[in-house]
Amino acid sequence: MTCDQHLMLYARLAGFRLVVLANRFGCESNFSECLHDRLLEGLDAAIDRIQMIIELERRLFDDNDEFTAYQLASEIEIFGCFTIDLLDEIDFDYDTYEYRFNDGEWIMALTADDSGVDIDYPSLVALTEDELGSLGSIIDDIVRETGIPVHANRIVDAQDIRQPQER
Repeated sequence: MTCDQHLMLYARLAGFRLVVLANRFGCESNFSECLHDRLLEGLDAAIDRIQMIIELERRLFDDNDEFTAYQLASEIEIFGCFTIDLLDEIDFDYDTYEYRFNDGEWIMALTADDSGVDIDYPSLVALTEDELGSLGSIIDDIVRETGIPVHANRIVDAQDIRQPQER
């Protein structure tokens, strides 16, 4: 991306931040307010990253420093992996059969007893349009206009997914 493209992305993110902030006033539940707050935090983090990239581009233009060029390349690479998680996130370690929720403590997914070994990982399920409410269309616009993925998922136990008829 060029400096102009980063500046346009900054303007889009700031605009979406205002839209989400205005939309938050119409929230009817604490859950909806929480989703709006998490999206605002994510947009603020993206804006901070873009501001850093723009500052590094300015410094590189002024000084043409090799270290600044390296920093800029690193920041752009990090921003390329940027996502906004509104609710839950799961990290898996398939080598140790562990997982964790939202950067919490690691939990063992491997269980063994006299009947054998079972590996039971939970899954993420996307929130429905009803759960997202008016935020759903805003999220779609953010993803389409900025390219930043926004995940609105909730954790569901793996057993609940495999055997829904037994719940």
